[in-house]
Amino acid sequence: MGRTTERAELWAEAARLAKSGTPAVLATVARQRGSLPMASDAKMLITNDGRRRGTVGGGCVEAEVVGQALEALAQGKPNFVRHSLNADTAGDIGLSCGGTVELFLEPVVPSPEMADLCDAIATGITGRLPVQVLTGLEWNGGPEKSALIDGQPLRVGTALSALESVDEFERPPGAVLVDQERSVFVEWIDRIPRVIIFGAGHVGAEIARAAARAGFHVVVSDDRDDFANDRNVPDAHEIIVGDFNAVLDGIVLDEDDYVLACTRGHSYDANIIERTAASRASYVGMLGSKRKRAVIWKVLAKAGVPEAALDRVKVPIGVEIGADTPAEIAVSVVADLIRTRRLAEA
Repeated sequence: MGRTTERAELWAEAARLAKSGTPAVLATVARQRGSLPMASDAKMLITNDGRRRGTVGGGCVEAEVVGQALEALAQGKPNFVRHSLNADTAGDIGLSCGGTVELFLEPVVPSPEMADLCDAIATGITGRLPVQVLTGLEWNGGPEKSALIDGQPLRVGTALSALESVDEFERPPGAVLVDQERSVFVEWIDRIPRVIIFGAGHVGAEIARAAARAGFHVVVSDDRDDFANDRNVPDAHEIIVGDFNAVLDGIVLDEDDYVLACTRGHSYDANIIERTAASRASYVGMLGSKRKRAVIWKVLAKAGVPEAALDRVKVPIGVEIGADTPAEIAVSVVADLIRTRRLAEA
């Protein structure tokens, strides 16, 4: 039900290729400097016939990376490659950027063990478990790779057996670390951020669709089963039918949660805000006007909800773009969620 993130799908595809006996290469951003058209945790899978899944920045870089990946595949061991995009080159291809990126190229050598490891990583990501991946830089006797999924190790090769935890590595600001001293490439894959949408009406369903496409784990809750179902919200990863209070009783909110009150009634929204405003969620918002906010905030203040907690609740939700239709409102809301998420990461 719904979409997994692109990263989980990429690891699942790597597992499929390893199981089917099709060689491939994973290209991961290891270091970058300057302004470049790629995410700091960008990753791409290249098959032995040059097909690509994922991206590490677009055509100008990826065309060269494919050839280098095939060279790494022929050598049967990892390699680092560097690409520079200076201002002149960027201008020639219509990009206002420039800098240097170093990519870690790692063969996905087909074997049942490699297939199991990649599949476990994909499953861990989809299940919102913390995942760390360690890859040896020197493959003298074949692939050396391990994954720690919620702290449980799974390995290909034996060289990394002494590294039972990534706690001994100091995590940099980004998601990867090249430790030359211990000859290992470390990746931290954080839990997928979760959006919990209370209300599966027209706007809630559109927000679910847009949030899933943006890489959030989407939970939709409604007390009406004719709204909270696969047909109405096909993009949701979880659908919970039931009383909103009962649903809230079963949810533990953390820093990677985003709560949206989008129900059909003021009293429902007020109750949801009362119970989540002071939570650990990074974002709490309510669908509605400033007038609706004023009315509900008076009630919540009398109920004892701290002023500081109410001050952090976003009402109206979304970036101001003049949105009118449910689809437009969803775009504005998810843009606000992305802004909150990415600026916090930065």
